[in-house]
Amino acid sequence: MSDLDSAEQLNEQGRKLSDEGDVAGAEAAYLAAIAAAPDWSAPHYNLALLYKYEGRWQESLAYNQRSAQLDPDDEASWWNLGIAATALGDWAEARRAWAKCDIECPPGDGAPEFDWGSTPVRLEPDGQGEVVWARRLDPARARIENVPLPTSPFRWGDVVLTDGAEEGQRIVEGRVYSVFNVLQRLAPSGFRTFVIEIATSQQEALDALETCASRLGGAAEGWGTSTRILCAECSRGLPHEHDDDGAPAHPHWGLAARDHDHAEMIVNQWLADTRSADLTVWYEAPENSSG
Repeated sequence: MSDLDSAEQLNEQGRKLSDEGDVAGAEAAYLAAIAAAPDWSAPHYNLALLYKYEGRWQESLAYNQRSAQLDPDDEASWWNLGIAATALGDWAEARRAWAKCDIECPPGDGAPEFDWGSTPVRLEPDGQGEVVWARRLDPARARIENVPLPTSPFRWGDVVLTDGAEEGQRIVEGRVYSVFNVLQRLAPSGFRTFVIEIATSQQEALDALETCASRLGGAAEGWGTSTRILCAECSRGLPHEHDDDGAPAHPHWGLAARDHDHAEMIVNQWLADTRSADLTVWYEAPENSSG
């Protein structure tokens, strides 16, 4: 058996072990494949991919660099190199990777600011899988624009690291948007999530809460109208209709504020401006950590 034949077997073994969740076994198999055929790019790429999903960014960067060096035409290696470089804040290397993917970066030496508009992102791919909208800053960074549900470890305004593979779609006004999984939080926004139950259904009063929160430096969102619970097939594909579609997924509103005093200021100002509105209860969501 040639060294390449042995490497191919070891690489395939690594893929199977990775699919089974055996990270240590897959890592050992890929390293053995690299040792058998050091100039073959595939095991370098697969090992870098394994490290990406483990959040081992320095190692992911190094093996993506080697994979891209061995196969300069492999865009997937360059893209994952860009993700790893972004996670590490190595902006020169991230810019080099995006250029190799035929993406022209804005001028400068720091983090590239593309402002590619809004995109849906999945906050916890291995958890509750909540999908929110985020402002796409560059190929691997996005800033959360929705107020995540109170059970989420993420907050409004967080900057997150996103994967490059499409994992589902959403349609808004006839336009199809790709969903990207979040790999980790890069920069916390400093905001907290407060939960509000509002004793009014008047749309004018509800719109006024959104406006008031925005004017005072926060954000408000009605989860009952903006949130849908999707089956796994819908969430990771193209959402389709179900018999129970249309039922609100959450009866409360979310308020993003810096702290309790900021939240109280927003609520009190809104109540003063909107005499037809009232609150049943409001409270802060429990703090969680992410990534």
